[in-house]
Amino acid sequence: MGIVNVTPDSFSDGGQYFDLDSAVHQGKKLVAEGADILDIGGQSTRPGAVIISLEEELRRVIPVVQALAPEITMPISVDTTRSLVAAQAITAGATWVNDVSGGTDDPELLHVVARSGATLVLMHRRGTSETMQNLTNYQDLMGEIWAFLAQQRDKAQQLGIEKIILDPGVGFAKNTEQNLTLLRELAHFQNLNCPILVGPSRKSFIGQILNQPDPQNRVWGTAAACCAAIAQGADILRVHDVAEIKQVIQVADALWRGHGVAS
Repeated sequence: MGIVNVTPDSFSDGGQYFDLDSAVHQGKKLVAEGADILDIGGQSTRPGAVIISLEEELRRVIPVVQALAPEITMPISVDTTRSLVAAQAITAGATWVNDVSGGTDDPELLHVVARSGATLVLMHRRGTSETMQNLTNYQDLMGEIWAFLAQQRDKAQQLGIEKIILDPGVGFAKNTEQNLTLLRELAHFQNLNCPILVGPSRKSFIGQILNQPDPQNRVWGTAAACCAAIAQGADILRVHDVAEIKQVIQVADALWRGHGVAS
């Protein structure tokens, strides 16, 4: 899953793809590099990000979806917590909805997805972007995340949503050690019987390990996290650096799953 941030303030590439032409160009570039899915978002979800208006999120996202949908064959995902953004993006050509709140910010979003037949990604997060890094005190990290994802999966299934993907939320209301635990124990979520998405790309826990403050210099740290995630059963990796991580995925798949190896 390649990331297209149509934002001025995302932690890694804020402002780089903020206008329509540059966002569309980046989306096509990621597809050419091997992305299987494009994830387009207009609201930064970095720690401390300010929530923008509904009108501004629509203005940022919908034209990009409209421009890319006729040009590519890969699924387009809209990264939003708002039901109206999800609905308009689906009308514009998106077939996935990636909700970092796990369906809790705007419960109507689940109904929008149910009516449309879109694929739904439910992620674990505590609080909001502004508060989440103050909410890292867990009694049982893996158990609490598992219970939340199971609860939200059940709600989605009860509405008739069939295509559900779960994301434990690396970097969202987790500190560095908790993020490492998530990656080490990712297989814990396999018995939820949904594909698992992991998004470690360029995140601050990698920067802390590497003593690397510039997110764009965390590509190979991201590669290590992605390899570990595949070893633990991840099905989808959400990344900025598609060309580099595509190679990591191919070798990790050969190592851990026997994919791409001639018999």
